[in-house]
Amino acid sequence: MDMPHPPNAPYALVVDDDFLVRMDAETILEDAGFHALSAANGVEAIKLLEDHADLIVLLFTDVEMPGGPDGFELARTTARRWPDISIVVASGGVKPGVGDLPEGAVFLGKPFSAQIVHDHLDMILPDGQKPEPLKARKR
Repeated sequence: MDMPHPPNAPYALVVDDDFLVRMDAETILEDAGFHALSAANGVEAIKLLEDHADLIVLLFTDVEMPGGPDGFELARTTARRWPDISIVVASGGVKPGVGDLPEGAVFLGKPFSAQIVHDHLDMILPDGQKPEPLKARKR
């Protein structure tokens, strides 16, 4: 049985055009203690960031998405406009080249496991932005 997150749990934004992958990533992040927001593409993601950037501490985005910015451009835009948001970029088909990822962002290959995602979050999130379940997990 899932325990409800405290109202002050941080928010993560999951961006992926594949509904099942997006739902899987949301579940992984919710298990780590985040409230998850989701978008199917970069345009939706920018709108959510503009409306809720004060709540969002993590962007978790796919690379290849139709219409609008791809995940690399979304990551760079997020880093430029909202520098306090940590960024994870994931792809099963595209690897980042020089300059694709903003400084501090991490790349994950797909498919990914909850353990791999949680390990990366543990590395990139400042302690003050880590939800309690992520802080408390065993190493």
